[in-house]
Formats: sequence, C-alpha cells, structure tokens
Amino acid sequence: MRVLIDANVLYPTILREIVLGCAAAGLFEPRWSARIAEEWARAAAKLSPEQEVWARGEVAAANARFPAALVRVPAELEQRLWLPDPNDVHVLAAAIAGHCDAILTMNAQDFPRGLLAEEGLQRWDPDNFLMALADCDRAAVLAVVEASVAEARRLSGNADWTVRSILKKIRMNRLAKALG
Repeated sequence: MRVLIDANVLYPTILREIVLGCAAAGLFEPRWSARIAEEWARAAAKLSPEQEVWARGEVAAANARFPAALVRVPAELEQRLWLPDPNDVHVLAAAIAGHCDAILTMNAQDFPRGLLAEEGLQRWDPDNFLMALADCDRAAVLAVVEASVAEARRLSGNADWTVRSILKKIRMNRLAKALG
C-alpha cells in the first residue's frame, strides 16, 4: 500500500518516527512531496531557527532512507483539483502523482472522503492507520513503537516514558490501549 503522508504527520517527531518506522519494517510504502517536506521544516521553524535546521536535516535523512518516497507533482495536476482548503490541494495532487492508495493526515475536515474516493484514495488518521497496521502485524508495530519510545527516553532523559504514555501524548489513544 502506498500512503501519502501529510506534513502534520511528519511533524511531530515521535509520530514521524513511528510512522516511518512502520514503513521501514515493510508495512507500507511512504510518499510525500517537496512541498510537504517544506511544510514540515517550516512547522519546526516556528519553534526556533535551530529546530528548522534540524528538521531540514531530518527531511534529507528521510529522503535518503526512502528514495522512492519523494513524489514529483505536475503543476497541471493541481489545477484540475479542488478541496475545501485550497492550500491542501497540493497534498491531494501528490497522492495522485504518487499512485497512492491513501492520504495519512490529521486534517480530516479538509480531505472529504467522497472527494478522495473520486480519485481512488482513502483518508486515514494516524491512530486508525497504525491500528490497521497492528491488526496485520502487531509484533512489527510494537517493535517500532518500543524502539521509538526508547529513543524518546534517551533524547529527553525521561525514564518514565512508556509505550502507553508516549502514544497518549501524541493522541494515538486506540493504539495506546491496544499496545500499552
């Protein structure tokens, strides 16, 4: 399954690490565009210039780790599309250009299921998407989440983080209940 990942899933870090960890485990094929990656870096820039630099490094690392993920979007494709928020049309265009099966986003209201279905796409929110992956391969998803939690503990110095607490923090409540 090819999945276009929206910027609001690529940033924050822990969610990105879990989602891309699942992709690295072979559970799905990730896709994004240069514009989505730019949105990710600009979101980090709101915290500080240093965070933007870090994010741009993360973008480069993600592009190197998943060389097939970067989708090139023809300008004319965007021109024929419509969404409630015109600023999100580029996401839909990238999903179409990337021959994706779904868009992974936290922004349900701007990606109506009916409009996506017309283009042969589904919309997934991260919690339900990760639950679906866990339903297919619980051990692989749990291993990815546990590795991400261990890294979060290391980076933050917070030894109290658990699978459940991290997943709840990033609003993956169903997954927290299933895995925690």
